[in-house]
Amino acid sequence: MASALNNIGASSILIIAGEASGDTRGAELMAALQEKHPHLKFFGIGGDLMAKAGMHIVHHAREMAFLGFFEVIRHFPFIRKVFREMTDLLETERPDLVILIDYPGFNLRFAKQAKKRGIRVVYYISPQIWAWNQNRIHKIRETVDHMIVLFPFEETLYREAGVPATFVGHPLKETFQVNTSKSEFYKSLGLNADFKTLALLPGSRKQEVERLLPEMIRSSRILKQDVPQLQILLCQSPTLSDTFYRVLLQHNPDIHLIEGQTHRVLNHSDAALVASGTATLEAALAGVPMVVLYKMAPLSYLLARLLVRVQYIGLVNIVAGRGIVPELIQGAAHAERISETIRPFLMNSEQAQQARANLAEVSEKLGESGAAERAADVILQELPKTGIVL
Repeated sequence: MASALNNIGASSILIIAGEASGDTRGAELMAALQEKHPHLKFFGIGGDLMAKAGMHIVHHAREMAFLGFFEVIRHFPFIRKVFREMTDLLETERPDLVILIDYPGFNLRFAKQAKKRGIRVVYYISPQIWAWNQNRIHKIRETVDHMIVLFPFEETLYREAGVPATFVGHPLKETFQVNTSKSEFYKSLGLNADFKTLALLPGSRKQEVERLLPEMIRSSRILKQDVPQLQILLCQSPTLSDTFYRVLLQHNPDIHLIEGQTHRVLNHSDAALVASGTATLEAALAGVPMVVLYKMAPLSYLLARLLVRVQYIGLVNIVAGRGIVPELIQGAAHAERISETIRPFLMNSEQAQQARANLAEVSEKLGESGAAERAADVILQELPKTGIVL
């Protein structure tokens, strides 16, 4: 493995992004950095987008996407192997800087290893310390040189704890661009722009999709009894294969699997069923009324309930500071309840109109566009401290 990295070069940055959303953010950040300094080289853990942006992939992000405490425990031998390999690269490749993107269970431990070796660490997309285990902020102060955050309340939290932090806004404000009209979009799919459309976003991790998608499908069957012409669009995660989805979609030929067009799907849908996570913010930017779904292994959920200290699960509600969209969690995320909850949003009700107004407020709280460029500027201020001459 080390020999494959011999051409990385002196001005090298090790990046670890262990999930699909981190791959997207990492690719954007790399592009912003390379535009300012094309000589920078990148290697580490990432996905297809980061590879396309020029990063040498040591391990692919799809290998690292595990959901829930017990799923992580079951795969711990593999995770430990990857951790050791990446730690060895700190010695053999001596990167000038480490950039860690989200993925806190792995990355906070890796930050400690980097600091032990005198390598500066920038963390992009904060662990959700405001949700659980806030004491982690003390470890972060010891191991992270600069925290780049996506929400304004996070910057205040870190600075009060003595951690250098910068709010750059949310990258989705820039990347959420839809340049196709509704009629053009539906024509390209062979569908009718005048029919009601429901978007399904069951998540980016295999276990998550396996738990949520079957209930989403069953709920759509129920909804079709009231809305026979309902069109159903399923957004495919870039980290999961067509084959994986086709198995789950057996006997459901009317559900259209859409790859690489999540923003268009959301922007041109009447309502959405969305797995808790970043996708809820994407739906907020589209202004599409949604129901947030969350389902873990039962034991993982029980443990999470003991640790998590936030009122809401969905990021859209957390940013809003109140429950502006419904959340169905664990046993409540079943087909009958899902269909009952989403139905008013498909009917142009006052409830749907109010949801759209509330989602517009969330969009304002996510800041201005240009987050990746501002994050790159923060990193470029850190690089001279590592000895790199820019």
